[in-house]
Amino acid sequence: MSHNDIDQNIRTALVVVAHHRSDSLTAHIARRAAARLEAAGYRIDLLNLHAEGFDPRMTVADQPDWGNRDKTYSREVHDHMDRILAADLVVVAFPVYWASTPALLKGWIDRVWNYGLAYGRSKSGLAGKRILWLALAGLGAADPLVPNMRLALEGQLNVGIAYYCGFAHSTVGLLPDTEERRQRLDADGQLVIEPATVGAERAAQYADLERRADEFVTNFLAAESIPA
Repeated sequence: MSHNDIDQNIRTALVVVAHHRSDSLTAHIARRAAARLEAAGYRIDLLNLHAEGFDPRMTVADQPDWGNRDKTYSREVHDHMDRILAADLVVVAFPVYWASTPALLKGWIDRVWNYGLAYGRSKSGLAGKRILWLALAGLGAADPLVPNMRLALEGQLNVGIAYYCGFAHSTVGLLPDTEERRQRLDADGQLVIEPATVGAERAAQYADLERRADEFVTNFLAAESIPA
């Protein structure tokens, strides 16, 4: 078997980081997911949207033309299209803002998952791919809003985006309890900001977060081997 044949048999995972800081917990979880995917045999394409200077604002060049699904978009967008087309699976790590995605990620989807590629044809260019959304949230794990946040994200990401774009599988991995100072509402509806976790308690908090993130990646990969 030639070197080229071997390369063609290696699967690619596009790991997308949607955070403005390279030292963020989001970036850490993304790197950790990438390491697990690499250990599972994937070639990693790590796309840090902010670090690469991606502009999430829609432009005239990238505005969909409903009369032309073969429109040529900007060079930047076509480069990103090539990266997602080359990927067998996609993992996206992002902080949850207002029970949704940050503008950086939403703008990437708006501009890159565009008409003619992700939708607008009988078969999407993204059809058959698999995606895992790792969503880091500041609310506490026991917060009663967690189930509603999960439902909101699953509706937006699994149904409104991934299903609409033809993905074969989409999973939202909601990761609450990311803040050092947990916030909650008491029985009277008053905001309570707890003292920052430190020492062993803090280490245990983030070790549990890593464990849960690892579990989402492991289960996501395991689901790939289950016959439809």
